[in-house]
Amino acid sequence: MLNAVLALETLRFGSSLASPCAPLPASQGPADLVIDLTDNPARHDAPTLTVAFCGRDSFLAGLTEMVANGGKAKITVSIDGAEVARGRPMIQDRLWLTRASDNLLAGAISLVMRAVAAHSTSSSITSPSSSGLSRGSAELNAKSDGRPDKPCVVDSRDKPESDGGRAFALRYPLFAARGIAERVAQKLGRRPFYWQVAYRRIDGLGIAETGRLDGPDFTVLPDDGQRFYADPFVFERDGRVYLFVEEFPYATGRGIISVAELCADGTFATPRPVLEEPHHLSYPQVFARDGEIYMIPESAAAHELVLYRAVQFPDCWIRDTVLLDNLDINDATLFEAEGSLWLVGTERFGHGSASDTMVAYSALALRGPWKPHALNPLVVDHSAARPGGAFIRRDGRVLLPVQDGSQTYGGGLGLMQLERLDHGDIRFSPPRPILPGPAWDRKGIHTLNRAGGVEVIDSCG
Repeated sequence: MLNAVLALETLRFGSSLASPCAPLPASQGPADLVIDLTDNPARHDAPTLTVAFCGRDSFLAGLTEMVANGGKAKITVSIDGAEVARGRPMIQDRLWLTRASDNLLAGAISLVMRAVAAHSTSSSITSPSSSGLSRGSAELNAKSDGRPDKPCVVDSRDKPESDGGRAFALRYPLFAARGIAERVAQKLGRRPFYWQVAYRRIDGLGIAETGRLDGPDFTVLPDDGQRFYADPFVFERDGRVYLFVEEFPYATGRGIISVAELCADGTFATPRPVLEEPHHLSYPQVFARDGEIYMIPESAAAHELVLYRAVQFPDCWIRDTVLLDNLDINDATLFEAEGSLWLVGTERFGHGSASDTMVAYSALALRGPWKPHALNPLVVDHSAARPGGAFIRRDGRVLLPVQDGSQTYGGGLGLMQLERLDHGDIRFSPPRPILPGPAWDRKGIHTLNRAGGVEVIDSCG
């Protein structure tokens, strides 16, 4: 039944990572690492990397588990039976199985990349003469059939339909019914894609300290119903406080960057546009450095990350430098430590999610060159990968707000403590969820920032 469902959906969406593909050619020469994606890995002379989906050794059984639990996924990568990487990819589409499979398999590819990078690094350290995988010495052992020139990801021909097929047939109808119900609810809603920004004046402990939405009430930044505001960043200059936001006019369907100044009565004026491009902009991270004021907004739709410089703050900005090009980088967040500058964000790889795969880039100067971390991608996790605000320094600790997309995009926010950051490794503590409270009566928050005695958040409306 799985193959039938995938085939039907392919008629609408085209091929996916779960589509059958031609067998790979046999490997040439010895291998440093064998990547065996078959259901029953054979014995090999070299260390063997295998992948488990939702605790199952086969993709079919793993996909069946994902369907049964409503779209929650887990991937484990092992070498010779010892776990070396694990991840929880974000399944964005819980109706169409080809798209859900793309998210699942793209997460698996990212984890395999990370495991191979770590294995190559450790092999070169323990055995300087080893060539690792950099010279293409790895062997990919996977069975498949069907059309050529497709990514060889799973064996879709030789897996028996027996038990796994029956389990899938029993569980898939409920999965599809839930997905249809969600889509109908969205269609009936007035504004299914809607956000609100909120702010408050605060002198004492904030969300980063208490871990919950308590304290003084937040005030909603009003909109006119023709747009929404999201991704708030607050910046103080010469005693004046400015709120930068993504403004999303429904008429254009494309985000721009707008700014509002804090008035004497403690409220923000209506945001006015200050930066617009032919592509979507969001996440307006504004900061001062070396006497200048800069902004690094998200521009993943253009496959670039650009540094903008204010020539007349806060209203006039120019493109200064393209920091990263030909990459789909999301919410890259700047941090300085140990003489280096770092950008930590998420990167969309192929058919994967834009919110579950953390990467880091470093440079000695703001304008670069920016180099990827040796262990990219650092993590695949729907609740601990995508930043949701600037780094926070508190009492000798460094915290990073991260989005929790375990249930839905924008469903919550957590705080992770930075435990190690260098060119050999990056480690964060598990995220500590920000708990609900009386200060903001909404479901979850998506961004957290604070400056100039003002704390700002946003959430789904």
